Amino acid sequence: MSVIVITGASSGIGRALALRAARAGYDVVAIGRNVAALEEVAARVRAEGGSIVTSATDVSDPANARAIAALAQATFGGIDVLVNNAGHVAVGPLSAQSDDALRAQFGTHAIGPIALVREALPLLRTSRGHVFMVGSGVARIPVPGLGAYPPSKAATRSAASILRSELKPDGIAVTYVDPGVVDTAFMTRAGMPGAPATLLVAPEEVARKMLLAVGTRPRVLNVVPWQTTFVALAELFPRVTDFVLERNPALVGTAELAAEPVAELPAAPEPPAPEAPVPPPQVEPAPGFDAAIDTVRRRMERVRLGEQFVRGLLHHGAVLDPNDVALQWAGMPNKNERAATIDVLEALAEGGFLQRDGERYRVVRVP
Repeated sequence: MSVIVITGASSGIGRALALRAARAGYDVVAIGRNVAALEEVAARVRAEGGSIVTSATDVSDPANARAIAALAQATFGGIDVLVNNAGHVAVGPLSAQSDDALRAQFGTHAIGPIALVREALPLLRTSRGHVFMVGSGVARIPVPGLGAYPPSKAATRSAASILRSELKPDGIAVTYVDPGVVDTAFMTRAGMPGAPATLLVAPEEVARKMLLAVGTRPRVLNVVPWQTTFVALAELFPRVTDFVLERNPALVGTAELAAEPVAELPAAPEPPAPEAPVPPPQVEPAPGFDAAIDTVRRRMERVRLGEQFVRGLLHHGAVLDPNDVALQWAGMPNKNERAATIDVLEALAEGGFLQRDGERYRVVRVP
């Protein structure tokens, strides 16, 4: 039985590949950040008689790579195919990206995948395995407004080429995948309109071609050849490409981003200082958890932020970073999900469960 490790397996290409690989008889190691989505994938695989193990792990942190390789070895005995597919984008001007946004994007697309190859190398040598590095057309044609996503995907493409040369003597294949414009929620979840429907390819088609490529072990897999051809032509004529994209940003799904700032979380608002001394307020009993989130309950329902998840955050003394909290429940949060996260934390602060500490919150009371 072959073992396949897939990052970004909770949605899009990764999810489609996990399901298809399990049906093809692979033992699947599914890595993602959205616990609920991973559980849904696992339940479906098991219902169809497949074999799968999941782990909610942030691949952008290279320190997590060893645990992923160890999970594959402990559960299924090795790794035959490693698919570095996880993706992350923080929209806005590249020159305005925060340190955290830069680290997350380069970590997800370059640093983390390289570390995972490094940690999986002994197992891949044993199996004379196969590594897939999932890239993007913006690796060759950088698109403004997508933050560090294009340069970090360019790093993915470059890393695939170098790893291919380095691992060839070990009998390990490395395939760079240009998936084309894929019909997933990746762009819309990041607050972008997305490319026209006529350009979209189904993630299931990308997964199908990737599994076929395990048998042929190509250097590069262009899932939609005609799109890759246009990208190559655009790369040859950069001035023409810039002219076209400036006037037709909808071609790449960024029409609404031309003047939009980086999608960063705002700092928690500080209460205004009183202009004159005021008498101390009457001390009233602190509201319970249900009362504290009552004002944001409907918003939680709209974005599917679970009450049980929020309650589980409240461990006395814990420090909550809004970015980390949003990543935990949404996987790849968009603007609405980030804003909802802050609203909930603010409501808990008003209810006396949290204390503001700059842009973070400290748990001072538990339900």
